Amino acid sequence: QVQLVESGGGLVQAGGSLRLSCAASGLTFGGYVMGWFRQAPGKEREFVAAISGNGGSTYYADSVKGRFTIARDNAKSTLYLQMNSLKHEDTAVYNCAAKTSWARVSNDATYGTWGRGTQVTVSS
Repeated sequence: QVQLVESGGGLVQAGGSLRLSCAASGLTFGGYVMGWFRQAPGKEREFVAAISGNGGSTYYADSVKGRFTIARDNAKSTLYLQMNSLKHEDTAVYNCAAKTSWARVSNDATYGTWGRGTQVTVSS
């Protein structure tokens, strides 16, 4: 069974950092585009960042560009999101997701596999 499990969320002060991890199993990890999305209560899910199967291409939402870094370790079947200079507006449940192509990479509807999510709370 394909499974994505996020970890690393927590409570952090504004200006601080967190690193999220997404452990994948049940799929050939290197064959998938991976993305991070987030959703705050009462709001729609929004795209955060994506990375190609071999890690050669990345794409970020404007709201996180320069602060967040997406990375992957295919040998460990793990996706990462390094989050620096965190703001209160970054507070959300963060989900990792997998898809099979780079097309429409920021569109959550194109991702077929999702993790359960991990809560990130940034205090002001």
